[in-house]
Amino acid sequence: MKVLMFGWEFPPHISGGLGTACFQMTDALVKQGVDILFVIPNRFKDEKDNGTRILGANEVKIDFKSFWSEEYFKHLSFVEVNSELVPYIGINDYYNIVNKNYQTKETFEHNAFRYFSFQGGYKENLMEEVEKYALVASNIAKENDFDVIHAHDWLTYKAGIVAKKISNKPLVIHVHATEFDRSGENVNPTVFNIEKEGMEAADRIITVSNYTKKIVVEKYHQNPNKITTVYNGIDIKEGETNKISNPFNKKIVTFLGRVTFQKGPDYFIEAADKVLKRDKNIIFVIAGSGDMLNRMITLVAKKRISKNFFFTGFLKGNDVEEMFRRSDVYVMPSVSEPFGISPLEAMREGVPTIISKQSGVSEVVSYAVKVDFWDIDAMSDAIYALTHYPAINNMITKNATKELKKINWDKAANEIISIYNNVTV
Repeated sequence: MKVLMFGWEFPPHISGGLGTACFQMTDALVKQGVDILFVIPNRFKDEKDNGTRILGANEVKIDFKSFWSEEYFKHLSFVEVNSELVPYIGINDYYNIVNKNYQTKETFEHNAFRYFSFQGGYKENLMEEVEKYALVASNIAKENDFDVIHAHDWLTYKAGIVAKKISNKPLVIHVHATEFDRSGENVNPTVFNIEKEGMEAADRIITVSNYTKKIVVEKYHQNPNKITTVYNGIDIKEGETNKISNPFNKKIVTFLGRVTFQKGPDYFIEAADKVLKRDKNIIFVIAGSGDMLNRMITLVAKKRISKNFFFTGFLKGNDVEEMFRRSDVYVMPSVSEPFGISPLEAMREGVPTIISKQSGVSEVVSYAVKVDFWDIDAMSDAIYALTHYPAINNMITKNATKELKKINWDKAANEIISIYNNVTV
């Protein structure tokens, strides 16, 4: 089975759980004999090697002469003219604009071969990069042999659609999150429309939880029979976890994730404030970055609990593992979490976890304390119990370790391969 896979990040260059999930997923698929060409916007050439073939969109030479197809262009909102992206309004208008810049078609064709540059990540020019990425996808689809297309999250859906039109191969889209998770009901209409267009074009939709499947059905009006839930997994390490002592001689309670609306950092702080009114001998850590970070620092100062709070900034790789090993409790108070790999990572390091009921991971774990994100009293009580009653802490940790063995990427890979086989029949 040959798969053309579109993703937006790949370790070590990641911004969150998406890159980690893509790496571990492809690792499991490759081990089961799947040949994967994984396309990212910008290849740095230091990406982790797990047998997946990595291709940067910035490495693909574009032939603009091949783009004279209304079928191709109708899926784009912008096209590049003279090194600038302009709104696309029709193939004839596009040629007229190009003609003005190059004077003749022959001159245009002489200058029509080029490479796009990509910053990657989630910069201010994100929408432009999504459009350029889709342009590159057409060339990739024409020049490579594959059986199925697999596109991860909205950033790559346009690329997936274009590749399907060029190749006539089936498209599977993987919904790791939706705009309703990121923005609540105040969705970005452009992103929503891209998501919906991708779902409509897909031959099969994979969601990371039934929680997300419900959103796709109710908010995007997709047929539930078209959707399959495939839970993320976790790689289990052999041997015992080595806890790291902390210099404070106090319990450490950690929030690790993007400091954004979706992740609920403000609820974490509110719960921490309640706990500290009962016991000031606890340290709280917010490990991450995001658009709410400054507001959260201000909130901590306003509540006069700064002495008990630390903000580490964004962590990845070994720093994440070290943070968990220093922690006594991990809290994920997400407002809307399609899955949530970080609780599994914490459990793997022997840390008892408190997770939001509004999360996909709550569907697959039993040995974690589950609370509604908005229930500050329940969250603070759970934190207090796990930091003060060793018997509860040990019971959850011991059973969670056993439970993790059932949540693995090999199982997820088997289910994904089954989906590939069904759409390629």
